[in-house]
Amino acid sequence: MFVIATAGHVDHGKSTLLRAITGMEPDRWDEERRREMTIDLGYVWTELPTGETVAFVDVPGHERFVPNMLAGVGPVPAVLFAVAADGGWEAQSEEHLRAIDAFGIHHGVLVVTRSDLAEPAPALDAARARIAKSSLGHIEALNVSARTGAGMAELLNAISRLVRSLPPPDLDADVRLWIDRAFTIAGAGTVVTGTLGAGMISRGDVLEVHPAARRVRVRAIETIKHPVDTARAVTRVALNLRDVDRDELRRGDAIVAPGRWRDTTVCDVRLVFADLPEAGPHYSRGPVKHGTLHIGTASVTVDIRPLGAHTARIHLARPLPLRIGDTALVRDLGMRSRYIRVVVLDPYPPALFRRGAASARARIVETMKGEPDPTDEVLRRGALQPDELTLLGASGKPAGVIEAEGWYIAPERWTQWSAWLTRLAIERSEREPLDPGVPFGDAARRMGLPDARLIPPLVASSAELSAHHGRIFLGEAEPALPSHLADAIEVIHRELEEAPFSAPYMARLADMGIGEIELRMICRRGLLLEISPGIVLLPEADLQAASLLRMLPQPFTVAEARNALGSSRRVTVPLLEYLDRHMLTRRIDNVHRITLPTAADQPAGQAHL
Repeated sequence: MFVIATAGHVDHGKSTLLRAITGMEPDRWDEERRREMTIDLGYVWTELPTGETVAFVDVPGHERFVPNMLAGVGPVPAVLFAVAADGGWEAQSEEHLRAIDAFGIHHGVLVVTRSDLAEPAPALDAARARIAKSSLGHIEALNVSARTGAGMAELLNAISRLVRSLPPPDLDADVRLWIDRAFTIAGAGTVVTGTLGAGMISRGDVLEVHPAARRVRVRAIETIKHPVDTARAVTRVALNLRDVDRDELRRGDAIVAPGRWRDTTVCDVRLVFADLPEAGPHYSRGPVKHGTLHIGTASVTVDIRPLGAHTARIHLARPLPLRIGDTALVRDLGMRSRYIRVVVLDPYPPALFRRGAASARARIVETMKGEPDPTDEVLRRGALQPDELTLLGASGKPAGVIEAEGWYIAPERWTQWSAWLTRLAIERSEREPLDPGVPFGDAARRMGLPDARLIPPLVASSAELSAHHGRIFLGEAEPALPSHLADAIEVIHRELEEAPFSAPYMARLADMGIGEIELRMICRRGLLLEISPGIVLLPEADLQAASLLRMLPQPFTVAEARNALGSSRRVTVPLLEYLDRHMLTRRIDNVHRITLPTAADQPAGQAHL
């Protein structure tokens, strides 16, 4: 299927033309038929002589309903531009053309209608001249009369040529369906309609409603009133949705593939001013500060902060799911006939806090192409994960970057991180020679790393650093303990081997030259186990204690545990609390505990449960 929108001034015969082409009534509301004027979007379709099915979105031509017109034109790839022979080029003809040009639509057919009421050549020549200067360029043009049927066969052939010239849709694209209608059908529930421009939707799919980020399931699908299991772009589609009420949806919301889109309220964009001649004496190319952004069927008020001559930062009044390369238009609130094309360069830009940040950002934004490229994005941002590239619209494997722990990292950023890490290790070794290692987590925080898991590969890539027990050191090995500490640990080990749960007092440790810093270093190296501040045992004392306690009648008391361990209350109480924290024992009341099974106690094959 192909989808085409109408365009043109009010009362130039757009709806009449569609009735003649399709045999269907595009005006859905009684008021539209009574006033003989399109107010809202209408939808009709037909089969062309060549066998293709084409659907039409009929848009209103009156200036009061321009937002509805923009919602109809925004999601479609081609237009049927109507100009009446007895009316010629008029105000809304010009405004619709400016909107089409701002959306960047390149495909269409010019139809001079009501050619039985006036000589069509002047209207045709004037319309061709205006349209040729827009994004449509030199499109096919012809004269018709829906009343007499003159030229209608030729028009169908021209539409057939138009649809064959349209680029093929991307069926693998992530779904983003802009809602143009939402309603309820008795017995079925909530239904939304829209133009599916890319991707596929199947019955049973789970999708998300944005900006609410609400998950919904597709209960049923129709395309032009025909039930289907899968809708493939480009097509008009109606989705019967579960898990959402009609009141929660509105025109301009988007139905998207879950996890593949992220809403944003701030974007850096390129502004493309129309090459069309000025529309009048009040037309200006000056800066725009406020406007309404239109994309798909969405209409959102925006504030615009210029960055460069043709770039800006826009702040949206409500979030939209946008990606790099999206094309939208901004309608100037101060001059409503003024339209500016907007190309999204960065949907998630950095905040501008410091003086000069806007100027620096402007220089970066000026280099952006507005085309999603994974390599460019990684090099520009420094580090990204594959899911983040997808959200930007730049999915794919970047070239010439470093891959580590599920991240793509720019070589320049990797070199910078490596230098920072080395500097941190040097500073730590100079500041605390007895405790020189930098903890992984501390290093990651101080460097602003996006993921602490990047520390080990950074260390491994450095000839100056090594990692031991979760800390980073200068040189290839963890520095040896001073000889007096090594001798003290040997003495403590001998004593604890004879009485495993008789922890030395802090005063004795101090006499041996072991203060708080030294004790922390010794325990971090795994030479002693600190069960509580100042109370240390052999490294495997916790497992040994649990094994002894498991032989007691269950449950047991602190006194029973103290006797079984041959210890004192000074050591037994903090040791039991340590075992509780590590799920080796569990306190069941104020007095009693029980031991808990470990993985080694489980039957074979069940230790993972």
